[in-house]
Amino acid sequence: MNFDAIVIGGGAAGLFCAITAGKRGKRVLVIEHNQEVGRKIIISGGGRCNFTNLNVTAENFISQNPHFCKSALAGFTPQDFTELVRKHKIAYYEKTLGQLFCRESSRLIVDMLLTECDKAKVQIKTGCSVTGVSRGDDYQVETSQGIFTAAKVIVACGGLSFPKIGATGFGYDIARQFGLKIVETRPSLVALVMEGKAYAPLAGISMEVVASSDDHAFRENIVFTHRGMSGPAVLQVSNYWRAGVPVSFHLTPETDVTKLLTANRTSRKNLNNILSEIFPLRFATAFAEREFDNKPLYQMNDREFDELIEKLNGWQVKFSTTEGYDRAEVTLGGVSTRELSSKTMESKKMPGLYFIGEVVDVTGWLGGYNFQWAWSSGFAAGNAI
Repeated sequence: MNFDAIVIGGGAAGLFCAITAGKRGKRVLVIEHNQEVGRKIIISGGGRCNFTNLNVTAENFISQNPHFCKSALAGFTPQDFTELVRKHKIAYYEKTLGQLFCRESSRLIVDMLLTECDKAKVQIKTGCSVTGVSRGDDYQVETSQGIFTAAKVIVACGGLSFPKIGATGFGYDIARQFGLKIVETRPSLVALVMEGKAYAPLAGISMEVVASSDDHAFRENIVFTHRGMSGPAVLQVSNYWRAGVPVSFHLTPETDVTKLLTANRTSRKNLNNILSEIFPLRFATAFAEREFDNKPLYQMNDREFDELIEKLNGWQVKFSTTEGYDRAEVTLGGVSTRELSSKTMESKKMPGLYFIGEVVDVTGWLGGYNFQWAWSSGFAAGNAI
């Protein structure tokens, strides 16, 4: 029952850490409380798993220490993981913006990881809940299937997003138990809830925009929901959104709206009919009626005309909250990077205790970045234990 290392959590980071250590001859046990490993991998990317991004840099991550992730990302790159995918003959394709997806099922990624675990003689216990971690000469991990000991413990049990597949705050509890600081957590890569319900009837409408928050801008689609907005652009800015601060939407990135409206300055058409040339009619009508009483341009004075152009180029929308951890792809915040070695992921206070993946205060953009952090941080710890 004694191992060189015990990995708590059989997700992307935990499995990859175990594989890396196992290949180095370490006796590794992975403990997963679900009945199968890789649950989040399986449901990711609409079942196709956006397993990495070709354009990964430290700038694609949010952390109180923006430099922390650099060492791990340099140590194991998107090209390194893609080479492993190719070795296992898993077909993949680049969708947009460097995002790599499986052509078939995301289960192929889990199968690949399990095959690599088998080769590396990694032991895996599923349906096994950890009830406590303590430290004497070695670490003792108490579980529903007995007590296991190891010189090293790697906490890879993720954050709070997707509680329906078993996500808990257990990783943060272990960190606190051993005196490590936690950066405040909140749901991220998540849909936002608009103040008021003025645009609820537009649910399902999609538009390409440039969404901006806290000096970060993303040109992608938004999708209106019954409670607010979702879509890639909104999920991206949710990493930077702060309560009470509006998100700015450039609604016409493809159109010179000043030119279009000036050409229609004397038109007797209602505003929604002019805007429907560039927007879905339902949005054009709702926007025109709510923001400008849907009157013709010739009835607008110069101030109103300038305000219209300003709003189309920078529509300010207030959101009251997020859709919560149930809908969030990741958890923002986590174990403070000040507590960990950026080269090994080991706790500075507790030798032999490591934190990797989502449980750490490193959160990537939408588009495969969080999986790459899982592979890279897992590889760093796996090489150190």
